[in-house]
Amino acid sequence: MTDIMQLLRATDELEANKQDAVLATVVKVEGSAYRRPGARMLIPVVGGAVGTVSGGCLERDLISKAWWLTDSGQPTVRTYSTGAEGDEADEEEDLTFGLGCNGTVHILLERVQHNAVSLPLCLLRQVHRLGAPAALATVIASSDESVRLADRVAIDPTGVVHLSIRQDSLSKALEVDLRAVMLQQRSARQRYSLEGGEVEVLFEYLMPPPRLVVFGAGHDAQPLVSLASQHGWQVTVIDARRHFARKERFLGAVQVLHLELEQQADLGAILNAAAVVIMSHSYRQDRHWLEHALRMRPRYIGQLGPRSRTERLLADIGPSSRYYPGYERLHYPMGLDLGGDTPESVALSVLSELTAHTNGRQGGMLRMREAPIHDCVPTLRG
Repeated sequence: MTDIMQLLRATDELEANKQDAVLATVVKVEGSAYRRPGARMLIPVVGGAVGTVSGGCLERDLISKAWWLTDSGQPTVRTYSTGAEGDEADEEEDLTFGLGCNGTVHILLERVQHNAVSLPLCLLRQVHRLGAPAALATVIASSDESVRLADRVAIDPTGVVHLSIRQDSLSKALEVDLRAVMLQQRSARQRYSLEGGEVEVLFEYLMPPPRLVVFGAGHDAQPLVSLASQHGWQVTVIDARRHFARKERFLGAVQVLHLELEQQADLGAILNAAAVVIMSHSYRQDRHWLEHALRMRPRYIGQLGPRSRTERLLADIGPSSRYYPGYERLHYPMGLDLGGDTPESVALSVLSELTAHTNGRQGGMLRMREAPIHDCVPTLRG
């Protein structure tokens, strides 16, 4: 279960028990840090915290001080420096940890009341329930008295705009920029100059859980489905063999479907924008499912097996297969070159390539990467 899913479940429990909490959100990172803007942690009055905002080095301090820091009921930003011991902290920094990471992490702390709506948590819940993205703009710094810390504008998955900013010109500008974030499908930040001062805003693009369709319910599909579900993928398993396509064999899957090859099933809603993996170990099934996938518009198609086998599958489908919408997203042989041959190793190889592809990476060794490990959150405009 991912951090977000755990956080939403914990929120439901707190609401049921009528308990309040403090929501901690990474809103800005300078230099190196383990988590990126948008990482969240929920700190209840009673019980353990849920989620992480670092690799474990900042949580203890936050848990011990979050309620004290928000005692006034107003949001506040806690800033941590992760430079080496002896490094001089900026005068605005609250706390310096001698971690040697050479980064600064800004964390927004705000009270979440069980009987009030928290816009970030409400949006996250909608995104997961509806499977559609949203965008959230949060004020993370302001020298203008008319704009408060944690004031927000949002576009929810249904397209409805939510406003909590009193400054009319800023709210209109944020709504325009939120639509740009939705189109670009990436988070960003931006500064705005108002008559009363400067305002800095974090724009979060809130993505729904990624979807994975696995054609083939054999034994080697089980570790892939289990691993993918642990990493937050919503997995659908499809097989033409009834004795394989059983839900009890794939407890991590959202659904397991038995579809005969002769059925005229409309798979567009399942395949479009999803990652697709074909690994039935049946030539007839693989040919059938591969043609289905190629005719759709998935984000990724992976075919298990040697290159020569997939070339034969494509030849049997016909010359037109190379002009189908999904062909440019076809990966074969699928997976990263990790060298293993067990079902678990294959699952790790396949999911590693899926993760790299989703994040726009090649999946190489980090020691060979000259750029920073994490991409910086860009500004919308220079």
